[in-house]
Amino acid sequence: MKHIKKTISVLILLLVVVSGLVFSFAPFAYGSGANREIKNKTERSPKPLSIADRKARLDERKKWEASPDGIKYKEWEVSPEGKKVHASHDKIKKYIKAFAYMEAVVTSVTFQRANGKSSGPKWLIVRINGEEYMMQFIPKEFQQLNNLKVNDIIIVRSRSAGYSPNHPYLIISGDYIARNNKVLFKRDFSKNKGC
Repeated sequence: MKHIKKTISVLILLLVVVSGLVFSFAPFAYGSGANREIKNKTERSPKPLSIADRKARLDERKKWEASPDGIKYKEWEVSPEGKKVHASHDKIKKYIKAFAYMEAVVTSVTFQRANGKSSGPKWLIVRINGEEYMMQFIPKEFQQLNNLKVNDIIIVRSRSAGYSPNHPYLIISGDYIARNNKVLFKRDFSKNKGC
C-alpha cells in the first residue's frame, strides 16, 4: 500500500511539473506565430491616403477623363471591344492577384502593332482559357523567348494587367514563362524593388 501511494505521488508530481512547463512555454510557442502573422499583415497593408491626397487624385482623374485621351478611353471602355477586354480580365484577375500559374497556348510570336516600329517592343500573344492576351517585352528580354512557336504550351505568371484602346487584347505582364518544366524568362524585380 505504501509503495502504491509513493508511485501515485511521483506521478502527480511529474504531471504538475510537465503541466507547468507546457503552460510556461505556451506563450512563446503560440505568441511568436501570432506576432509574425500580425507583423506580415501590417507590412502588406498600404498606408491610407489622406483626405487631401484622395481629393487631389480624384481631381487629376476628372481632369484626365475630360481630356481627349480620357474621352477616347471612356468611349472604348463601353464599346464591344472594350467590354471584351474587360471580360477577359475578369477571367484571370484571381490568378494575377495570387501570382498563380496559368497554362497558355502561344498564338503569335510576330505580332506588330499598326504603325509600330520594328525596333520597338516585342509582343507575345497567348490564349488562356479561350481568351487572347498580349505580353510586351523589350527586344533584349524577347531574345530569351526566341525558340517559342505558335501552339507551344507554356506556363505564365503575371503580376499585373493593363487596358489600352490602342491594343486588341488585355496586356498582362509576362513576369514568368516556362515550357516543359524549363524556365524561359523570369523578370528580376530586385533591380526595381518589385515595381
